[in-house]
Amino acid sequence: MNQATKIHQRLLEHYGEPTWRNPLPALDELVSTILSQNTNDINRDRAFESLRNQFPTWEQVRDADTAEAIEAIRTAGLANQKGPRIQNVLRKITEQRGSLNLDFLNDLPSQEAYDWLMQFKGVGPKTASIVLQFSLGKPAFPVDTHVHRISGRVGLRPQKMSADKAHKHLAEQFPPETYYAAHLNIIRLGREICQARKPQCQICPIQDLCEYYSSVFIKTSDP
Repeated sequence: MNQATKIHQRLLEHYGEPTWRNPLPALDELVSTILSQNTNDINRDRAFESLRNQFPTWEQVRDADTAEAIEAIRTAGLANQKGPRIQNVLRKITEQRGSLNLDFLNDLPSQEAYDWLMQFKGVGPKTASIVLQFSLGKPAFPVDTHVHRISGRVGLRPQKMSADKAHKHLAEQFPPETYYAAHLNIIRLGREICQARKPQCQICPIQDLCEYYSSVFIKTSDP
């Protein structure tokens, strides 16, 4: 059992099987994840709800006045970037598919579905991986800020490896059947214990599996 699998098993013992919020259709998840960039879940959800309330269909979002679309998602932050980005993705999908429907991705192999999503400006590895894993049920290992931070601390990836490159690297460390639970439990660990500024190593359930704990925390904690 490699280190990644040991960490996954330990977090399962500590947190149990995690549950993602109600899965969204692929197109909804795509837009929601674009909104989530550089903001928190609360602001993402508020912006998504505001957008859907003002424009009940994705066709209406696509064809809306850009200023109105920007205003609708203001709470997500970076609205001047995200508004045009979302509209552009919706237009490109319409051009290629003839309608705003991503159901066809269900029938594609995982890598083909991933590559198709990655063609759009503003859709990176994290966004594509989230759509695959949580909307389409296809194996993908999204790397958000918590996963990137913790994977570096525990030694699952090279310290200087970027988040984008970490997607492939970490997907090779974890067995595909663990992606869902491992991703969500690592995020929970990052929010509750392994925070960016002051990790609470003394109560961490994976301290004995962590390079940071053995090389930094114990040494700096010695009297």
